[in-house]
Amino acid sequence: MEPKAQREAMLYEQLNDKAVRCGLCGHGCTIQPGKKGLCAVRANEDGTLVSLNFGRLVAANIDPVEKKPLFHVKPGSPTWSIAAVGCNFQCDFCQNWRISQAPREGREQHVMQSDPAAIVAEAIAARCPSISYTYTEPTVYFELAYDTATIAKKAGLRNFFVSNGFMTPAAVEKIAPVLDAINVDLKAFDDATYRTVMKARLAPVLDCLRALIAAKVWVEVTTLLVPGMNDGEGELNAIASFIAGDLGADVPWHVTEYHDDYRMTGRGHTPRSAVNAAVDAGRNAGLRYVYGGNNYDTRCSHCDYLLIAREGFSILTNRIEDGACPKCGAHMPGIWL
Repeated sequence: MEPKAQREAMLYEQLNDKAVRCGLCGHGCTIQPGKKGLCAVRANEDGTLVSLNFGRLVAANIDPVEKKPLFHVKPGSPTWSIAAVGCNFQCDFCQNWRISQAPREGREQHVMQSDPAAIVAEAIAARCPSISYTYTEPTVYFELAYDTATIAKKAGLRNFFVSNGFMTPAAVEKIAPVLDAINVDLKAFDDATYRTVMKARLAPVLDCLRALIAAKVWVEVTTLLVPGMNDGEGELNAIASFIAGDLGADVPWHVTEYHDDYRMTGRGHTPRSAVNAAVDAGRNAGLRYVYGGNNYDTRCSHCDYLLIAREGFSILTNRIEDGACPKCGAHMPGIWL
């Protein structure tokens, strides 16, 4: 039997005249019968909201967990990485736009039919101790991710999201019991940028990050530095201060470099000076783990002992013992075992 290609959506309410309101992400779309939400993969079928991409994968690969990036989560381990089409953002600089924007732009994609149990079996067969929901936005294939993560958890696997952080607090509450870690792209600290470049809003992202911390999901944050968009000193300081003040000084901040892509071209590569400025902003704000440019090593925040040496996504040395620094004994925040 062919796996189901759609499933009734989670987290929505039925309104008058068979309209529905989606409660999954910050858009809160009200969707009329026969119409789709802004993500273009959730549709109102006669008063029932359905997920159109359930069991329809566009990617399934083995990646190092460092590629997500998650630097404080089982270093050096492989993670079974999957994606379905779609996104609730429309970032002009999207680097995965061919699959994330395909439903909105009406482009067909090669699809691999699967189901949650099969995904977990594939992860186990590939000897991956975790599944990452990545490449596109896992929020818009929430049902597939949730069902898969629930089975994976029972099988002893961990679950990781790589997300834009636009989940509602209700979505965070639902996924948190089966979600071990998440990397959230905090793309800017200016609402106008979110509205014009991402076609979204900043406040729901900040609320989502706070909710994830409250739910005790391990959080790491990434900011792609786009020249002229989010690399000003004031904005970098604001991002760093928010992470340190609202999320915690132990939350790792990954500062990554931009290259021209999709609809945003002509800006060039992020200069090293901007990366260095972001790293300085993070450290000045009190963040203990800031990764920028080719600075991938993890050092003890108490004694500065080199704990993990990395070259790209490869682990050269990992000296962490039972979640602690072997030199001074300080606890290292993260998921190590």
